[in-house]
Order: sequence, then C-alpha cells, then structure tokens
Amino acid sequence: MVLIGQIISIASHAKADDLLARFNSEAIQDETKICPAPILESLEIHKIEPGETIESIALNYNLLPETLVRINDNLQQGLPPAGTEIKIPPFNGVILQVPEGANWKDLETAYGVRADVLFEINGCQKTPQTVFIPGVNWTPASGEVDNYTGLTNYPLPKQAKVGLAYGWQVKPNNGSTIFHSGIDLLAETGTPVSAAETGIVVFTGREVGYGNLTIINHQGGRQTRYAHLDNIQVRLNQQINAGDVVGTVGTTGTPDIDTPHLHFEIRYSMSVGWIAQDPIPHLK
Repeated sequence: MVLIGQIISIASHAKADDLLARFNSEAIQDETKICPAPILESLEIHKIEPGETIESIALNYNLLPETLVRINDNLQQGLPPAGTEIKIPPFNGVILQVPEGANWKDLETAYGVRADVLFEINGCQKTPQTVFIPGVNWTPASGEVDNYTGLTNYPLPKQAKVGLAYGWQVKPNNGSTIFHSGIDLLAETGTPVSAAETGIVVFTGREVGYGNLTIINHQGGRQTRYAHLDNIQVRLNQQINAGDVVGTVGTTGTPDIDTPHLHFEIRYSMSVGWIAQDPIPHLK
C-alpha cells in the first residue's frame, strides 16, 4: 500500500543530495566506478565518555536518539558504561533485514525512499539482505500503544476476520512481497464503515492504490485511514464522532487481496510525517 504523505528527512543532507544528483542509468551499468562502500561498512565509531547520555550523543551528531538505539543493540537497555563503543550513522535511519524475495522497489514502496538512492548508499547490491534505510519509519515495540487505552470504536459493525495483516506480507493474488501498512478487515461490499475515534476529516477522495479514501486526524497525534470505500459519506474538515459512518466497504483502488474488505490504517505523527503502526493493538 502506498504510504501517503510520508516525508523522509534526507533532502537536507548533502550526502543524500549528492547521491540523487549523481545517480542515473549509466551509473547502474558501470556501478564499480561510482558506488561508495555500503554505509553499514563505514559507520563512525563513538566511544562513550563519562557524563554523556544517549540524547547528548545524538544531539552532537545531529541525530534522533531513536536512531542510535535502533542501530546499536547495546543501547536497548539504556546507556552502557563509559568506554563502550557505539556505531554512528551519517543521518537518521534504520538497519533492516530484508525479507526473502523483496527487492529495491519493494523497499521504496514500504519506506518512501527512492530505490536508486537505496541501491547506491547500500553499495549497489543487486540482492539486498541487510540494508540501511535513511529517514524514519518506526513502529512501536511489539504490542505497545503508548499510554492510551486504544481506539474507542471498531470500524465495522462487528469484529471481522483479518484477510491480510500489517507488515511484510505475501500478496495472495499474485505472490509478490509487500509492506502492508494496515490491515484488511473482510466485509461484504456495502457494509457501513465507521470512525474509530472522534476527530477531524482531513482527506476525502480518490488516491492511487487506496481508491476512495477517508483520513481522520485524532487527538494525541494519531490518524486513521479507511480505504477502498465504495462511497464516502463525510466531507473535508468535518468534525466527526467515534461511531459516525464515514462510508461503505468497496473494492476501489488496487486492493492487495481479492475478497471485499476495509483497508484500515492507524498512523502516529512524528517529525518526518505520519508513520504507520500495527492497528491490532489499538483495536478493542
């Protein structure tokens, strides 16, 4: 599913700009002349000094603390003793073990960074395995939903079977590997779809992949998305209550499974945009 509005914060980095300017079709054909060493082979090493914190180290390198934590296993439980060495990337990002069968275009779709940029900064690997993804696209640790109790309302009249779960999945209709940014809740065409929480409608209309789509922003920096709708029954900037009907289940856009369903997403606001989360822990 296309990640609408996801902003990856690499444009301000000179290194990323240089990569974009230099990369073209000839570069792929003669990759040995232009490809730098993979970022993961040339990370800077920082030795922790007395009095430092994860936050102060991150600030010193113009990074988010979460970047350091996710790249360094020895920071998972807090700051280790002074003298411990940690890895420092050139800009914010994550290290990813690429699912079997996934390619650069799959990673572009999932994380919003151009395939050609990913290709070069990871050393022009034809078959990616362990890669660095610049930017930020983090989901909470397993089952965590911050400090709130979940969404108020289920988006369908009754609990539905999940036809396709969140995360890396194999599409049943063609066998390709995708990053699925929501869940597909099976329901008959025409089934009413209701708002999962009180909020403001910030988008209604047709969107590539999603088809007829409604997006609602909620308090606490959360957002829900309702896709493949047969029709939309709300308007832009409308104040909506949890349980209000926003449309009906349809098959518009490009569904990832053939069975009629509601594609439902929940996203969390970060400095780089609205980041997809697994909806299941948020649904009662």
